[in-house]
Amino acid sequence: MTANQTELSFAFKKAFPVMIGYLVLAAGYGLYMHNLGFSFWFPTIMAAVIYGGSVEFIVASLLVTRFAPWNVILVTLVVGFRQFFYSLAMLDKYRHAPRWQRLLLIFGESDETFSVNYSLTIPKNLNAELVYSYVTVFNYFSWIAGAFLGGFSGHLLGLQIKGLDFMMTALFIVLFLEQFLKEQNHLSSISGLLITAISLLLVGENYFLLVTLGLLVIEYGIKYYLEQKQVFHHDID
Repeated sequence: MTANQTELSFAFKKAFPVMIGYLVLAAGYGLYMHNLGFSFWFPTIMAAVIYGGSVEFIVASLLVTRFAPWNVILVTLVVGFRQFFYSLAMLDKYRHAPRWQRLLLIFGESDETFSVNYSLTIPKNLNAELVYSYVTVFNYFSWIAGAFLGGFSGHLLGLQIKGLDFMMTALFIVLFLEQFLKEQNHLSSISGLLITAISLLLVGENYFLLVTLGLLVIEYGIKYYLEQKQVFHHDID
């Protein structure tokens, strides 16, 4: 067995649980796109190019509403901004990879890929950069395959599942509840709900998302500034 095969098998074993989850979730995304009236190649291409998980669900829903490019851009930036911090955490692990591998690892960074690669303990006889790359590629193509299978099966069988358009809403409700239960202080969650409701009442459904995200960015910016100011004064004392 060559070194590459050893690293390939090691990475496959570590990525396999994520791959199964991606296939299932992406298949649901493909079916969701089909229910919205898109051909199966739409979710496949979006999965390959965007590769943003929840962002893809959001973009799918925005494609069937009034054209608002600034909404799409801002939502994508805000939802995907956490990837910036993932990248910072992986700088040390990825620094010895060749440029082409670094580009692959940057593009293929996702929540689950980050979790796997960050927590990996790689045997010394294996090339760590190759293992990280294989994990990234396995997860990436699993997501694309799931999106294709979901969209194509919906197209082939003519599936129209009632209530599937609620999938994105249900996904974010679950994520919100999970985060809410983990929090010690619920101020951010409650303020987010209040800001969303107020924005919807003030500007209507066409622009409330844009206003909400802008206000949330301002809120978290102020919160971060106050926290840092408190830490600074504590260090002085």
